[in-house]
Amino acid sequence: MLKATLRSFLAHKGRLLLSALAVILSVAFVAGSLIFSDTVSRTFDRLFASTAADVTVTPRETLDETIPSGQTLTLPAALADRIARVDGVSAARADVDVDGITVADEDRESVGPTTGAPTIGTAWNPTERSPVELTSGHAPEGDGQVLIDADTADGKDVRIGDRLTVIGQEGSFPVEVVGIVTFTTTNPGAALVFFDTETARTKLLGDPRGATGISVDAAEGVSDAELKRRVAAELNTDAYELRTAEEQAESDVEQLGGFLDIIKYVMLGFAGVAVLVGVFLIVNTFSMLIAQRTRELGLLRALGADRRQVRRSVLTEALLLGLVGSTLGLAAGIGLAVGLIELMGLMGMNIRADEMVVGWVTPFTAYVVGLGVTFVAAYLPARRAAGVSPMAALADAEIADIGRPLRMRAVAGSVVGAAGVAALVGCAVSSQTSSAASLLGLGVLLTLIATVIAGPLLVRPVIRVLGGAFPALFGSIGRMSQRNALRNPRRTGATAAALMVGLALVGGMSVASASMTRSFDEQIDKTLGADFVVQNGNFVPFPREVTDRIAGTEGVGLVVRSQFTTIAVRLPDGDRVKTTAAAYEPELDQVANITYAQGDSAAALADGHLAMDKDFAEDHGVRVGDTLPVEFRGDRRAELTVGALTDQESADGFGSQGGIYFGLATLEKYAPGGQDAAVYVNAASGTGDDDLRAGLEKTLDPYPQVQVRDIADYKDLVHDQIAVLLYLVYALLGLAIIIAVLGVVNTLALSVVERTREIGLLRAIGLARRQLRRMIRLESVVIAVFGAVLGLALGLVWGVCTQQVLALQGMTALAIPWGTIVAVVIGSAVVGVVAALLPALRASRMNVLAAIAHE
Repeated sequence: MLKATLRSFLAHKGRLLLSALAVILSVAFVAGSLIFSDTVSRTFDRLFASTAADVTVTPRETLDETIPSGQTLTLPAALADRIARVDGVSAARADVDVDGITVADEDRESVGPTTGAPTIGTAWNPTERSPVELTSGHAPEGDGQVLIDADTADGKDVRIGDRLTVIGQEGSFPVEVVGIVTFTTTNPGAALVFFDTETARTKLLGDPRGATGISVDAAEGVSDAELKRRVAAELNTDAYELRTAEEQAESDVEQLGGFLDIIKYVMLGFAGVAVLVGVFLIVNTFSMLIAQRTRELGLLRALGADRRQVRRSVLTEALLLGLVGSTLGLAAGIGLAVGLIELMGLMGMNIRADEMVVGWVTPFTAYVVGLGVTFVAAYLPARRAAGVSPMAALADAEIADIGRPLRMRAVAGSVVGAAGVAALVGCAVSSQTSSAASLLGLGVLLTLIATVIAGPLLVRPVIRVLGGAFPALFGSIGRMSQRNALRNPRRTGATAAALMVGLALVGGMSVASASMTRSFDEQIDKTLGADFVVQNGNFVPFPREVTDRIAGTEGVGLVVRSQFTTIAVRLPDGDRVKTTAAAYEPELDQVANITYAQGDSAAALADGHLAMDKDFAEDHGVRVGDTLPVEFRGDRRAELTVGALTDQESADGFGSQGGIYFGLATLEKYAPGGQDAAVYVNAASGTGDDDLRAGLEKTLDPYPQVQVRDIADYKDLVHDQIAVLLYLVYALLGLAIIIAVLGVVNTLALSVVERTREIGLLRAIGLARRQLRRMIRLESVVIAVFGAVLGLALGLVWGVCTQQVLALQGMTALAIPWGTIVAVVIGSAVVGVVAALLPALRASRMNVLAAIAHE
């Protein structure tokens, strides 16, 4: 049996190759994501471990910022002298590191990274642990000199002697580049600008006696943990956070982890789609191979092979396929990881490919995925093979399983489908976001399973409609192509299922994204009343200097400032909620349209008051007039009174949890030092929008990070952000289509082999090569369009239910992108034509006499 299995596998290796491609893609994405994330993690582990001080002292941060406020927490620089006198300390240095500065060249173009990485201003205080070394020029001396890292200098064509403008939280000031530093470790992608210590404190922090942290070196023989204990005993306060080098490295890696997790989970999403779609392809391939080998399997049974041996033989073939696919997929995954590392290099994150990490988990996972997919997919065909009777060897027909009734599928599909529909209905009527989202996930899963199970039942009625015009358009060729697609509903359903999964996903996400876009558009139209909004391009706050320049622009009538801050609110029901709150100037009503359930803007923005979304307030038992304890950054605390409750549909969907905001005077009282996040501008009487825009853009020309937007620009910004999600969905769709095309090619190729004698007879009675190719193409097109119709119908239902969940978050508009749906159907027909090219060409080249004599 083993010899027979190996010979059978090698005899059908060409037919199995396309199935192996699905396994290769699945394993490649899994292996590539693991190798890439392990390599980056190891690289940054070494970077942070080699550059972290033995003990680091920083201001204690009780509230992590989700949206930048522009505030930089500081501690006294003199603390370094006090710590230096602690027994066991060999040195202590006051550090200044400020993220989010902007550096512009003489052409007023930013020299910072364009990938979202920060531009960091820091004091030049080199030690043996510094990640850079001075390679040309000299150290900065005075407030007009800086060093810049070599990667930024090369990328932005900056040289020693060039004049730059630094825009920090205290304003802008000119500098001259006097030296270039080169990374001695991995460049994490940020741009580094070094100042002398006094300049960094005064110009970046606005505090000549401040620092952002203290780096402490241990004396010989003193462990990091012991040094941390001694420094903590000296400080004897909870105002500071102390970390050993290991703890600091872990904290830095954790901050970077979000970015790495995004890449990892996106790639694993691709792997999941490849696995799911690949299962259909492998099931179909093995089912057809077994159907064609009915006589062969019957002879094996007649010669004494029992059911278990036949089943084991088919599963062994599947495992061989999985072994080959996993090995090739692992190699492809290594190549994919190298490609990602090179891509990160283009984005400024320099990781060396020769330090790539391939841990034992990666190959183990790769083979588990590859072998598991093929084993699971081949199990049902293997059981079917074991059921072949020895008498089948004497039967004239090779095609098994065609005439079996579909009653069991009908029952199973109906039960699972009813459960899925019930979950989706529950999602649509639910009033709680968490329960609605859970029901949506369950409903999507169950309806997908039900459609796959019941797919063959839908083949005959749907394809009769889809191919109904074929006889009129293509005559007998059209009629035969339609009947070929109807001949084996199980096979047609399984082939179309691969395409259906991808298109259901894209259909659902397209409806959800279109609904989100329309909801945002409606909300912007409804709430934004300003002529223009001035914001940083990446939403990082900008200094007060920019606002002052805006206010002084000719044609400006009204300027309303806004800031963001992170707070924690203790609510009457005992919950402590961390959220981002906004702060506005009193003229808010002149630039925004806010609907209040109770109170008004005057009450909301009054000193010591706040406003809150009414639904959030009801959930937590908050009423107008209640006094709530509020924590600000820097461990500052206040008691604020609820002055108003808003009735904005988008309180949670468009903003932060709770929709909390208060007056700018309140924020500056309890959390001073923040920067403006957005400035709302109205034109003065007699000034047109075009003139005002031109004036603002001229005024803001020295600030490359700041942009002027009107309502249309604001909508485009939102559309671009949503488009990122769509691009990911379309990429997943592309992968699903690639595998689905392989499935259609495989099905048609095996079908041509299966119908060799039939094709020979058709050719003998006068069917031309061109007519034969057309027949196979039409069969492929109708299968592909069937999968598209099924997938889009399912996706539309998912999309509508997803919109119901979004409606609970304020996104109430429903939009169905009919243009996308029509384009997908047309694209599916094209996919069918492309998938049929090779099988049709092979069929048309058959020798007629050899085909008729085929057994």
